[in-house]
Amino acid sequence: MSKFLKGTFILLIAGFITRVLGFIYRIVLARSIGEEGVGLYMMAYPTFILVVTITQLGLPVAISKNIAEAEARGDYAEIKKILVVSLATTISLSIILTPAIILLAPILAKTLFTDPRTYYPLIAIAPSIPIIAVSSVLRGYFQGRQNMRPSAVSQILEQVVRITLIAVMTKAFLPYGVHYAAAAAMAASVLGELLSLVYLMTTFKLKKRFPLRKNFFQFVNKGKQTFYDLMEIALPTMGSRMIGSVAWFFEPIVVAHSLALAGVLAVNGTKQYGLLTGYAMPLLMLPSFVTFSLATSLVPAISEANSRNNHKLIAYRLQQALRLTFLTGGLAVIVLYVLADPLMQLMYGSTKGSYFIRLMAPFFLFYYYQGPLQAVLQALNLARAAMINSLIGAVVKTAVIFFLASQASFGITGAALGIIVGFVLVSILHFATVLKKVSFPFYIRDYLKGFLVMGASGWFGYWLFENILLNEHLLLRVLSSITGMGISYIVMLLLFGLIKKDELHRIPWIGKLL
Repeated sequence: MSKFLKGTFILLIAGFITRVLGFIYRIVLARSIGEEGVGLYMMAYPTFILVVTITQLGLPVAISKNIAEAEARGDYAEIKKILVVSLATTISLSIILTPAIILLAPILAKTLFTDPRTYYPLIAIAPSIPIIAVSSVLRGYFQGRQNMRPSAVSQILEQVVRITLIAVMTKAFLPYGVHYAAAAAMAASVLGELLSLVYLMTTFKLKKRFPLRKNFFQFVNKGKQTFYDLMEIALPTMGSRMIGSVAWFFEPIVVAHSLALAGVLAVNGTKQYGLLTGYAMPLLMLPSFVTFSLATSLVPAISEANSRNNHKLIAYRLQQALRLTFLTGGLAVIVLYVLADPLMQLMYGSTKGSYFIRLMAPFFLFYYYQGPLQAVLQALNLARAAMINSLIGAVVKTAVIFFLASQASFGITGAALGIIVGFVLVSILHFATVLKKVSFPFYIRDYLKGFLVMGASGWFGYWLFENILLNEHLLLRVLSSITGMGISYIVMLLLFGLIKKDELHRIPWIGKLL
């Protein structure tokens, strides 16, 4: 099995575990601090993502790409230079950003978020900045060498720590107020990041091929060209992520002010935003672990093929990624759409937010495509084009949110529609940009077959839920419906030839079974 498939498979397993654990974290969080607490947490969380984006400076992708190319040449001195320059850059940024977030927190809370209680979760973000600075570089290093295991294990460790601490910490701080509990939830995330970093540093120390600290500052001084090479990829990549992060940072601000214009009180607005982004969105984004795994593996795999001018391999890898995204994303969409109400009831003890899932699920196929397409653009040195596409999507999304959410007839539904418009537009623009660079056939008949399979499996799952095991516990009914949908979906994919037997043989444990 190729490094690309092996790395993707490892990340798929780890991504699935991580997303499930992350979702458990969200459930525990929602049950511990309620809609209002989740709203406060989710208002501060985009700031955390924005800080992460600035700290990383787009370097993980650039490190992964450049190390893959350097290893293909056997240039280990250049690999060390890439690591040293990247660490010096991210650590320097963290020294600036950590005090900045502490100083700006009161202004952000009172002026922009219109809820002073967000100050406490914002302050809890600060300790994570230097941790992320180092861990992002180490993840990029391992991914560049197409060794996905350390990244995978570190993600799982991070989530395990978060879940272990969340219930204890929120329960301890909740008597002092929901804002302290939201800050405790953010602090649990920071501690998860810390353990993840310890693991990455230990693994790097055991597997490194050169002493990193030896002549560290000499390599920094001699690394001007390496810095420029990294920035050529990193800055446009950061630009794309920065645009998304800034748009997400302003999203709760725009929503809060728009809902105020629509006559919604600040407390109610916080609760509604919490339902959308803290209850519905995590469930909708749960299947994206597949696309994240593909995107992470695609960058070094396509970079290596591109450095050797192997256009046939590039097209083949792209086709693999797009087809896997469609097939896995399709199953996720029908499960979420058909079982929106019972899933929300099981997760949160309430069906609040299920409306958003039914509204947004059919369009989330576009969202699942976005990660792999952007990874391909970055690997083909088209990160600037990806950044422009992201900018267009962010501007349109923010405008639609403001226009619709400020009208009483739409309210928070307008925010959901704006989010949909944003990621659909970006995915279409990414796809159009990839087509200009890479020529590959687009099998319309296969996609039509795929939609037919989705419809049939969705109907079968709905029938099972409504007619079988009616007197049993809700969990058993949901599991039987998901199992029925999953089995019928896979069987029909095989019958229609959308999954081929030779592809199944390439997956180790399935290949042995067959």
